[in-house]
Amino acid sequence: MYDLGLLVASCALLGCIVGFLAGLLGIGGGLIIVPVLSAMLISFDVTSTDHVLVIAIATSLASILFTSTSSALAHHKNDNVPWAIAPWVMSGVALGALISGFAASFIPEQILRTVFAVSVVFIAARMVLSTRNKPVSAKPLPSGPILCGISAIMGGLSGLIGIGGGALIVPMLNYFSVDIKKAIGCAAACGIVIALFGSIGYISAGWRVTDLERGFAGFVYLPALFGIVITSWFVAPYGAKATHYLPVNIIKKFFAVLLVVIAIKMIFS
Repeated sequence: MYDLGLLVASCALLGCIVGFLAGLLGIGGGLIIVPVLSAMLISFDVTSTDHVLVIAIATSLASILFTSTSSALAHHKNDNVPWAIAPWVMSGVALGALISGFAASFIPEQILRTVFAVSVVFIAARMVLSTRNKPVSAKPLPSGPILCGISAIMGGLSGLIGIGGGALIVPMLNYFSVDIKKAIGCAAACGIVIALFGSIGYISAGWRVTDLERGFAGFVYLPALFGIVITSWFVAPYGAKATHYLPVNIIKKFFAVLLVVIAIKMIFS
């Protein structure tokens, strides 16, 4: 039997790290939560390796539901959410995330690891390239239904790897001529939708696989969720403040290298 108190404390520490990095670098916590929580769940003997990655992804998404809310509200107050296009994008990511939540439990573990690893490498590469401030030739914004379809793909991939989607949605909208601040604001609002509908999918898909008495709501592990949320929510603002004092571009490059190492380890573990 695992030590529940120690597990929650470990997740609270993870939440501190994730919250600070999210505030400092603007990255989704899922990039760190998923691999670290997977290792924790195995170490504390919470679950077998059969569903550990799905549980980590589902729990990561559920935590993003809380952390994205404060971010989205802040962007809304600053008038950075483009509500003319946001409903199309949010509808698309909702559909994609919901489908991925149901589908993830049927995908073989190794394939899911590979999808996560490849996505992490892509995000890491974008982090490095974003520090160079190289201009990108923008395209006209597509019609609502087409934008919804593209967003569904982004939401599905985000739900499949347990992230809020900002690393995918922001460059997509920026590519389609949306101002970077508006793109970030829209992505923040989409993070809530991705987390909500993705969590619904994971909870529904895992309800008969896991046991509520052991702390599971479907594939979401509630003690870990509690530990991560109680600290990440409060630490994120300190990370945002630290951007004024720390060399963010240099830290981004080091963090990108770390993500690549994590991705390689996940593929070959």
